[in-house]
Amino acid sequence: MLVREASDAPGGGTRSAELTLPGFVHDVCSGIHPFVRGSPFLRSLPLSAHGLELVESPAVVAHPFDDGTAVLLERSVEATAAGLGGDRAAYAGLVRPLVDAWATLEDALLGPLVAVPRHPLALARFGLHGLRSASRLARDAFAGERARGLFAGCAAHSMLPLGKSPSAAFGLVLAMAGHAFGWPFPKGGSQRIADALVAVLEAEGGRVETGAPVESLDELGPTRAVFCDVGPPALARLAGGRLPEGYRRRLARFRYGPGAFKLDYALAGPIPWTATACARAATVHLGGTLGEIEASERAPWRGEHAERPFVLLAQHALFDATRAPEGKHTAWAYCHVPNGSGVDMTERIEAQIERFAPGFRELVLARHAMGPAELERRNPNLVGGDLNGGASDLRSLLFRPVPSLLPYRTPAGGVWLCSASTPPGGGVHGMCGHLAARAALG
Repeated sequence: MLVREASDAPGGGTRSAELTLPGFVHDVCSGIHPFVRGSPFLRSLPLSAHGLELVESPAVVAHPFDDGTAVLLERSVEATAAGLGGDRAAYAGLVRPLVDAWATLEDALLGPLVAVPRHPLALARFGLHGLRSASRLARDAFAGERARGLFAGCAAHSMLPLGKSPSAAFGLVLAMAGHAFGWPFPKGGSQRIADALVAVLEAEGGRVETGAPVESLDELGPTRAVFCDVGPPALARLAGGRLPEGYRRRLARFRYGPGAFKLDYALAGPIPWTATACARAATVHLGGTLGEIEASERAPWRGEHAERPFVLLAQHALFDATRAPEGKHTAWAYCHVPNGSGVDMTERIEAQIERFAPGFRELVLARHAMGPAELERRNPNLVGGDLNGGASDLRSLLFRPVPSLLPYRTPAGGVWLCSASTPPGGGVHGMCGHLAARAALG
């Protein structure tokens, strides 16, 4: 098996680099990786034997509020619920049955949504909540802002307006993941995931050629199967006349979602959170209340830039000393913006960090910014800065990239699509390629 990689290093969205100062290791795109542990496919590979070591912080996620407190998503459902005051029983009642059913749900949630489920009752129970909007579920299930804010932060990873279905599904899946297997990250940087995958491939006799872009599938010569880890418009360009015109038109209409604006920091010390509990979690959600997060996530779909954006932040060096020189720290943070935006969100992101960690700016030794254009330049699959490989609304998830019972297969014989623009979508889980390969093998 030969893998042709256009970049000078394998990894795509799982790469690391010294983006700011020497000795500071930053993740170029993805930084927290629940589904390296939670993916059935990645679990089947001997990644640890090839150097991958996952780090897990004591708490999964911290979500601070303006009163100087924070709510924590803990590995334990009960410990999480205990921090939610009057919503303790409501949270446990909603989440515990789903966490207990994860083993029966993972095939359906990490595969094509149009497939016949192996466990229809468990999936129906999940769908009863997941097919709703995050806004509606949060308000119906919880009475207080602590539980609502925590759930909204998880749901906002969807990059959907929280008033739109199925944003609740994203919130539930990420909360379930936190309880079932955590939100770990690789020691030494996300590049270690790619390096371990390459090592597994090479151990099986495969090889990777870097700096080897493919301009047309015709240049590959005779092959049994070609798996294209590209977006739908790029597939249309690569395959050219091999694809019927009608299929090419449908690929061209593929819908992308909002983009991201990302900052990486070299810091003189740890982030000075007002709520000291935030230091227990590698991931921190900065957005305050459900209402604020709703406004932030609605804005990019209107072509607007939120004044107080929801910020996803990771503080790796608190738990991984390989990320920074002794005594120094890193921060990885991004917010959502309109697809292809050219607006610099640095000031707004930093204002949100300062809101919950006064004095943060005084610790900044260096910063590195990447807007949608730079993210796409580094990884062309991130079209317009869309980290999910396509819009995540219900229609796009069901028919990704086009309406089909076997979405990985193309009309060009032996040509398969296996990018995040196929089910189950974006994320570091390997399931798109795994499912495409299984489909090709029949």
